[in-house]
Amino acid sequence: MKSSDTVMKDSQFGTAINCIDGRVQSPVLNWLKERYSVSYVDTITAPGVNRILSETNIDKIEQLKSNVMVSINAHGSDIVAIAGHHGCAGNPVTKDEHLNHIRKASEIIKSWNLPVKVVGLWINENWEVELVS
Repeated sequence: MKSSDTVMKDSQFGTAINCIDGRVQSPVLNWLKERYSVSYVDTITAPGVNRILSETNIDKIEQLKSNVMVSINAHGSDIVAIAGHHGCAGNPVTKDEHLNHIRKASEIIKSWNLPVKVVGLWINENWEVELVS
């Protein structure tokens, strides 16, 4: 096995489960890097992903979980953030509904009993990150 084939395993990584909307990528990545002192953030995206994780579609949830497991197992991620945002086309609901989705999605991720901290994030109309849970 060449050194380039080895899997990087340390706590320099975090994981963001985020919407595909390009406006929210940088705020979430920067917030995680600053708040948790990680160098890299693995991103798992889908339109309106906070809604997807708060619902009961087991197949979609299992796919997201599988992606999170790659980040944890291959990169040693020890923080997982689930984000929702203002003006989401994939989940066009009120802020209160988004916050409920984020809280429920956080609880679902916590129920996986992974060795990580789980945080819920809201990205407001000014593209600023607010901690939800």
